[in-house]
Amino acid sequence: MPQVLEFKLPDLGEGLTEAEIVRWLVEVGDVVAIDQPVVEVETAKAMVEVPCPYGGVVTARFGEEGAELPVGAPLLTVAVGSQEPLAGQAPASGSSSGSGAAAKTGSAPGNESASGNVLVGYGTGAPAARRRRVRPASFSAPVPVPVLSPVPAAEEARGPVAVVSPLVRKLARQHGLDLRLVAGSGRDGLILRTDVESAIRVVEEERAAAAPAARPAGERIALRGVRGAVADKLARSRREIPDATCWVDADATELMAARAAMNRAGGSAAAPKVSVLALLARICTAALARFPELNSTVDTEAREIVRLSEVHLGFAAQTERGLVVPVVRDAHSRNVESVGAEIARLTEVARTGKLTPADLTGGTFTLNNYGVFGVDGSTPIINHPEAAMLGVGRIVPKPWVHQGELAVRQVVQLSLTFDHRVCDGGTAGGFLRYVADCVEQPAVLLRTL
Repeated sequence: MPQVLEFKLPDLGEGLTEAEIVRWLVEVGDVVAIDQPVVEVETAKAMVEVPCPYGGVVTARFGEEGAELPVGAPLLTVAVGSQEPLAGQAPASGSSSGSGAAAKTGSAPGNESASGNVLVGYGTGAPAARRRRVRPASFSAPVPVPVLSPVPAAEEARGPVAVVSPLVRKLARQHGLDLRLVAGSGRDGLILRTDVESAIRVVEEERAAAAPAARPAGERIALRGVRGAVADKLARSRREIPDATCWVDADATELMAARAAMNRAGGSAAAPKVSVLALLARICTAALARFPELNSTVDTEAREIVRLSEVHLGFAAQTERGLVVPVVRDAHSRNVESVGAEIARLTEVARTGKLTPADLTGGTFTLNNYGVFGVDGSTPIINHPEAAMLGVGRIVPKPWVHQGELAVRQVVQLSLTFDHRVCDGGTAGGFLRYVADCVEQPAVLLRTL
């Protein structure tokens, strides 16, 4: 007799508490194998394909594409011990008799049916599940229960309410919504976030019909996913960090000539080219070795500055999903070629939207090349909780006094935004001046190699 096991949204790490369903990879009635990806979700950090730790037949899915679910909310249920798809359903693409066999052997928790991949809340041991008899004729997707005319309430709902997520309770409280008047579409009447959001929309529509619009009409774009995470981080940076910015123009003619010479010395046309960003990254690591105050963070609770021994260099990258900051690990121990190769790899992964949370966290200093947008200067916002960011404008021909004579040179503007708690202007100016000297005379960098 098959056993129905419930798979809940696992803890995806990095302190993430919720995720948005982007795309279901399986349908009700599909046969899934152990560790087969079943849904693609977007967190505040990245897009993630979530594997199912059970093998069997999908009996129900919870949540439509675009819905946000808290960690621990049901994702789907799987009938373990049954390898036959539902009547009228074909096996999922990529499924085989081998996957069906895996499902069949996994008819009882605590044996080989357990996933080999360790998700938070799902280990290689026995999965925690409620035992239910499988009635194939009743396998179907859950039907949402209609919302029962919600109205705002001034006080917290009293009595037992079918709500598990504290995020759902908070959302209802913020909008003055009485949860006792909301019917849940989850299992056993559980009130989900989508139920509360639907109820809030009904209330707002009723209010809008009774009074003139208080806000201007227009397209509204929710701050969710990556864009929402960036908005929160930038707002926190400006709220907590007393930042200051200094800048300088530098003659990058010699740097560009050195780059051209490096690429000519590469030998074949297929050899990877040295990028300007890779050169600037190597200059940054050399400057941070001289001015370690800027490779630090502030512990606000302990009122301490924490100087970091390793440089994990972030670089700003614009993608279709918004601004992201991939991190080059241990940049201080890499040469120009190694840094350039890692920047190229992370940039390509960012373009495909496959950066993991680990790729986007742990940075200690950020390099921001906004020159690619055709602008000369900017005052970048520090990537919290870091202490500084170097901004680089476009490199363009400009009149410049060179060796006592007016000449046309390749000029770039460099700007450093820094946390004034970790250092004073003298240190920040020294760092920026050293970077500018390396740009103008790349041979200066050889003294630190």
